[in-house]
Amino acid sequence: MSPRRRLLVVVLAALVAVAAVVVGVQVVASRGPAVDPGSRPAQDALGPVLLVPGYGGSRSSLEDLAARIAVTGREARVLTLAGDGTGDLSAQVHVLDAAVADALAAGAPSVDVVGYSAGGVVAGLWVARNDGAAKARRVITLGAPLAGTRLAAAAATSTPDVCPLACTQLAPGSAELAELARARVGLALPWLSVWTADDQTVTPPDSARLAGAVNVPVQSICPGARVSHSELPTDPAVAGLVLGAVSTGPLGAGGECGALRAVGAG
Repeated sequence: MSPRRRLLVVVLAALVAVAAVVVGVQVVASRGPAVDPGSRPAQDALGPVLLVPGYGGSRSSLEDLAARIAVTGREARVLTLAGDGTGDLSAQVHVLDAAVADALAAGAPSVDVVGYSAGGVVAGLWVARNDGAAKARRVITLGAPLAGTRLAAAAATSTPDVCPLACTQLAPGSAELAELARARVGLALPWLSVWTADDQTVTPPDSARLAGAVNVPVQSICPGARVSHSELPTDPAVAGLVLGAVSTGPLGAGGECGALRAVGAG
């Protein structure tokens, strides 16, 4: 083989190798974040459950669910959001991160995070920004507008004076929701997302669907069930799903409606 042809073969081989590397990188990127399994919390070592309220910061809707979790012997705490819970979602992320840091400093092996409504978006941003996949064993979200809600978009457009910062951040296409989508947090750790087809606050309701997560509309388990957005944290079937998700069992779609309601009702 002549020197010129030998050089051509070498160059072509190098180009093929580079192309293979580029394709490999693209494939890995399409699968979401690479998480070292060794850095993930053990699924059989249970720490406290931290519950993150929704827009407005009301804790009352989650207190009953926290009490139901506590009956199983788990420590469960409903967080108090910064301000009135309608300000910058980043402030709420800091509240969650501080609570997680306190739990880990006290010796907890990890935490489970339950985010209701906008609290689910807070949980997702926390996982994306604060290495949450190395600190949280599991995340459960209830009626979370992970892709935004048209209600917020309409408010931001028609009545901006009554749509504070968190409201605008929950509108589809916001910078925060774009960040959440890029982070692909549903692939980073075990995640259960539950929502109801009757939701008139998070519109469309399946905005709660998250790539990589176990996605469960209530009506897929309890056909014909009427559950509003505000009723999600107190619905017995939803409580049954949450109790199963914070156990050491596999993170699945739950089970039979009657059995879940019996467990959730205590």
